[in-house]
Amino acid sequence: MTQQYATQTVHGGEARRKPYASATTPVVQTSTYTFADSAEIQQFMESKANGERGTREEYGRYGNPTQRAAERKLALLEGGERALLFASGMNALTTTMLTLLSHGDHVVMAQETYKRTREFAASYLRRWGIEVTCAPIGDLASWAQALRPTTRLLFCETPTNPTLRVMDLARLAALGRASNVLTLVDSTFATPLNLRPLALGIDLVVHSATKYLGGHNDLLAGVVVGRGALLAPIEDARGVLGGVSNPNDAYLLIRGLKTLALRVRQQNESALRLARFLAGRPEITCVHYPGLPSHPDHALAQAQMSGFGGVVSFEITGDMDTTARFVDALRIPYIGPTLGGVESMVQQPAALLSLDPGERRAAGIPDTLVRYAVGIEDPDDLIADVAQALERMRSGEWRMGNGK
Repeated sequence: MTQQYATQTVHGGEARRKPYASATTPVVQTSTYTFADSAEIQQFMESKANGERGTREEYGRYGNPTQRAAERKLALLEGGERALLFASGMNALTTTMLTLLSHGDHVVMAQETYKRTREFAASYLRRWGIEVTCAPIGDLASWAQALRPTTRLLFCETPTNPTLRVMDLARLAALGRASNVLTLVDSTFATPLNLRPLALGIDLVVHSATKYLGGHNDLLAGVVVGRGALLAPIEDARGVLGGVSNPNDAYLLIRGLKTLALRVRQQNESALRLARFLAGRPEITCVHYPGLPSHPDHALAQAQMSGFGGVVSFEITGDMDTTARFVDALRIPYIGPTLGGVESMVQQPAALLSLDPGERRAAGIPDTLVRYAVGIEDPDDLIADVAQALERMRSGEWRMGNGK
């Protein structure tokens, strides 16, 4: 029987009968695993030589039962053969790229990419002789023109951070197949509930599991999902580079995934309502949300996604200081750099990017941009809070300290 998604988030990937008759997958808190005798070591090594993963572990850097349960659940939710858990989203992405790429290779990457990913490409990949070309996410023809005989990887995020542009993944996958180039997508903002890149032909999908998958702002983890043959060398690299997730974070991730469907559906609904409210306010010059017809990728998002996500970005009338007034006047969301948790989070991206106005302009981040990551609070309360903050911003009635 094929189970619905919400049922899979609760039960998928976990044993029906767990150790000690526990209802939840336990935390296996150990760094090493012992053998009964030398014969068991011999059997274990023979299994490894034959490519059999078996049911037992060897050493904590190579795997953990709690981690394996999280990986099975994540693979099921993304529709992949296997998943590999890492210590963070960046660790999952960088280990994957370092495994797939060699000196002399070439990567085509979306211009609208997380700043640390761009930094990795500019400061590390190029240092190791791997060339990177950036292309706009809305112009796939430029991606095709950027291809070289040495191109080995096409990489993008969708939706992007912070303006929520959407890549046509079916066309990107087709370009990769036609060129014999692997495709890798960071789907953190979408979650597997809203978007399934593997089903559209993408080779590998990566997430910062710290965000929506964990959902409670209390863990760090990353995951890459795809075909087993592609993940095998990445798993070997993880064992060498050491970026394995710890069992406590794996346990928290399993717990968070059980409510993923409930949380993301609520966040989709609340974010769409907030975006529609903001689009009608005179203080707002632009709303970036793929669920609105005004978004440049609205039609694509409707066709490709089952929900538009929990992040709404928008631009305030005014300047850097005016935008800060608005952010500080909000009473419900916390001010912080993350997203995807049950608590709403807001930030002024320019303030966290750089103190240098020139550097902010070069990055294409307006001083008046606000990124609002919706939590699971009541949407009426969130909208009322935004309304009062806009009124206080206009009247000048505000002071530092998140409006308190």
